[in-house]
Amino acid sequence: MTIRRIVPDIQVEREEELHSSRDFYGLLGFEEVMNMGWAVTLASPSNPTAQISLFTEERTAPVVPDLSVEVEDVDAVYARVAASGAEIVREPRDEEWGVRRFFVRDPNGRVVNVLTHLP
Repeated sequence: MTIRRIVPDIQVEREEELHSSRDFYGLLGFEEVMNMGWAVTLASPSNPTAQISLFTEERTAPVVPDLSVEVEDVDAVYARVAASGAEIVREPRDEEWGVRRFFVRDPNGRVVNVLTHLP
């Protein structure tokens, strides 16, 4: 299995906090690479896999995840995770912004967004 990147997901209460958080992480060198209004992803210009995502809500799933893990084959990972008996929070689904993803709860109660970019 190939892991392409791991992104911490930070939930903020209001849209204004998205902007102040974006500005704060900008001080550390992060730049905005995606903005869907309710979700903003920041990345390092020198290492684009170093990212942080900020969410006011999760529009297509029941909860905001704590962590996102991009993998090469999301369906293979889903099959392995589901067979393990782990709690699936959201079944696999293709999203309009070009990813296929599912959510699973880890043993500590954290929700992990497992995804792959669609061709």
